Amino acid sequence: MVIGNDITTPISIKAFEESGATKLANPDGFSIVLDHFIPAKDIASANQAKVSRDFAAKHNLKNFFDEKDMGIEHALLPEKGLVIPGDVIIGADSHTCTHGALGAFSTGMGSTDLAFAMVTGGNWFKVPEAIKVVFKGKPSQFVTGKDLILEIIRILGVDGALYKTLEFTGDTIQYLSMDDRFSLCNMAIEAGAKNGIVAVDDITREFLDDRAKVNGGLRDTPKEFYSDEDAVYSQVVEIDVAALEPVIAYPFLPENGHSITQAVEDNIKVDQVFVGSCTNGRLSDLKIASEILNGKRIAQHTRMIVTPGTQMILREATKLGYIDILIDAGAVVSNPTCGACLGGYMGILGDDEVCISTTNRNFVGRMGSRTSKVYLSNSAVAAASAISGYITDPSSL
Repeated sequence: MVIGNDITTPISIKAFEESGATKLANPDGFSIVLDHFIPAKDIASANQAKVSRDFAAKHNLKNFFDEKDMGIEHALLPEKGLVIPGDVIIGADSHTCTHGALGAFSTGMGSTDLAFAMVTGGNWFKVPEAIKVVFKGKPSQFVTGKDLILEIIRILGVDGALYKTLEFTGDTIQYLSMDDRFSLCNMAIEAGAKNGIVAVDDITREFLDDRAKVNGGLRDTPKEFYSDEDAVYSQVVEIDVAALEPVIAYPFLPENGHSITQAVEDNIKVDQVFVGSCTNGRLSDLKIASEILNGKRIAQHTRMIVTPGTQMILREATKLGYIDILIDAGAVVSNPTCGACLGGYMGILGDDEVCISTTNRNFVGRMGSRTSKVYLSNSAVAAASAISGYITDPSSL
């Protein structure tokens, strides 16, 4: 599967056409998702989207998604049953590693690399060494897949897994929902990893069965692969999840992790709370946020933006009453988009503003002004922080 979006695909299309190619090598294995600046935020983004729309129409592309069926690519494609176990998946977006949660090899590449796959149906890889991550124990109530990956990045650093596989194992995996696993693999790149992967189990199969029922089948037959018992790893990292608190990544790197206890002691005032993105814009994120905010109001000095990962997630959250609860609390709910996460639109931070965000990066200027600060957290911590206006432990409410 080859995946492009509205920012990166026009470059791939240009390289494809300059190559002299007239047809895609594997059209049913090529997906374009317009998700970063859609609906268009300005003339430039409208013209950029037009390039992909025209190409999709010219090649009668089956897997093309824009306003008519919106979603953030790494939430939408699994939802559609288009990425499955055993796949090799490349995308011109660094968080393509999300799909490793389904037992696939999935990694980000450059736009011209994508064009090569569009033309030939294949690509070139150096097989990465693997780091085995062993999670032990049952997570406490407000510890999620997001906290597990933030802890890994805290331990390894932002380049500690450079061009390596992060293979997530251990008895903790049985307690992680698919939403948790997507969050876990989504941020493998933030440790420098080539990909993250979780082996297929009954939770994966149940997810795939559900997707098959909704979509009338999967794109192809899943293929389940597992590591050999005598597999060689470059490193083994063990984490006692039962003892882990929610982790907060302080500015300006995802590796700058601190416990929620430390963050509460630091008394960090927040101007904006963001729940969404390809990391934490799924139904479970909206569920926990609505449960925490039910009957409460967002602090006077704080604003909250909620971005569901797909239209289907938005519709389901509406049916279940989550959206009403969030709006009643004072949150604003946007269309599915990557906009706020990358500082593009729908939630840009001003000078010196502080945001607690469920996104995946907190670099200098990531969500707006270069003097703003972004703290990364799970959705429960973000929602609890919206109520007090300070980074807050949800277990204290």
